[in-house]
Amino acid sequence: MLGKINVQQEVLQSYAFVARNFNLVKRYWGWELVWLAYSTATSLSVVFIGQGSTLITGAEDIDTSFFVVYLLIGTLVWRFLSGMFNNISEMIQWERWEGTIEYTLMAPVRRFTQIIGQASFAVLYSLLFTLVIGFAMTLFFALDFSKANMIGAILVLLAGSVSLVSLGVAASILPLLYTERGTQMTHIVEAFLLLISGVYYPIEVLPQFLQVVAKVSPVYYVLEGIRSAILDATPTADLLKYIVPLIIIGIIGMPIGVWAFRRAEIYAKKTGKLKRVG
Repeated sequence: MLGKINVQQEVLQSYAFVARNFNLVKRYWGWELVWLAYSTATSLSVVFIGQGSTLITGAEDIDTSFFVVYLLIGTLVWRFLSGMFNNISEMIQWERWEGTIEYTLMAPVRRFTQIIGQASFAVLYSLLFTLVIGFAMTLFFALDFSKANMIGAILVLLAGSVSLVSLGVAASILPLLYTERGTQMTHIVEAFLLLISGVYYPIEVLPQFLQVVAKVSPVYYVLEGIRSAILDATPTADLLKYIVPLIIIGIIGMPIGVWAFRRAEIYAKKTGKLKRVG
């Protein structure tokens, strides 16, 4: 009975972080609309490149429909994964902005419980955000996914979400240790992932050393798996070559990320870095 009560308490505490973050979204709804409009416009701009590829190059043999879907998948998947990464990696900065960092990190709540709550919010928020952008895109482009393996694509995305959560937890250490520049450093990590992961182009166009680095990026496996499932209708069993690496990254990365965050938190408390401003 005691174990059951503890599990219920952990779930409620995790939900508290989800509810609080959605309340923050409602408080700053104006900024949310700004970022939604900006993200929708930039996403459409990227996909319109595919639509205008024949006009740009003068070539008539370009499969523009394939190119549009290729760019659309990259854009939407990146919006979802980068949104998750940002919401998790900036969880400490959010606490500083709200002036609650001391209260949150000194509260009798297990850090893993807080991270699960933050990750749950990140997944839900990013999913809703991406769905709105995806709906906007359907108004501009004629898309046919009747032959796509959508179940396989969803499985790849779920496996990738776990991997990105572990990466976001590790990146959230930066704002914890570097009160003034930590958030900017997480954006550098995000930009590097965008560069090497093949969001808008195959990684084969990259220099050889970056192609090697790309093979350890979870975003690369998510994109390759989803494109294979949607563009080539690859059977789910054949998608395991993308799903298995993502699961391995998540299983290894999550406990390491939580452990590293806990070590960094202890260090920050001892050295006085646990404060509201830099």
